[in-house]
Amino acid sequence: MQIVQNILLATHVFGLAIIVGPFILQMRKKEGFATGLILTGAIIQLVTGVAMVGIGEAVLDRDYNSIKIAVKLGIALIVLVGAIGARIAEKKGKPVMPWFHTAGGMAAVNILIAVIWR
Repeated sequence: MQIVQNILLATHVFGLAIIVGPFILQMRKKEGFATGLILTGAIIQLVTGVAMVGIGEAVLDRDYNSIKIAVKLGIALIVLVGAIGARIAEKKGKPVMPWFHTAGGMAAVNILIAVIWR
């Protein structure tokens, strides 16, 4: 199961790159955001994060900080809502920027929590 956990971790990092990369590259744009990439990354992040914690707790007998995991899950859901909002706004021809920046900014916050909170 450790191999599965490592594959999930690698996929989780790729999901992160799919969110943060386009966000940083497009921060100054006024239109034409890559909302599909952000949405794909948000889904990958949420699914792999939940799977890693589930496998870690149930199979690998790891003890995670439940408060940290809950905070990260909450922020991941905000990122997902922001990505969905951006995608819907783009399809309706409405302003995408607030949704896009919410998704990207909260993803960056989630990275800081993952790295700094021990």
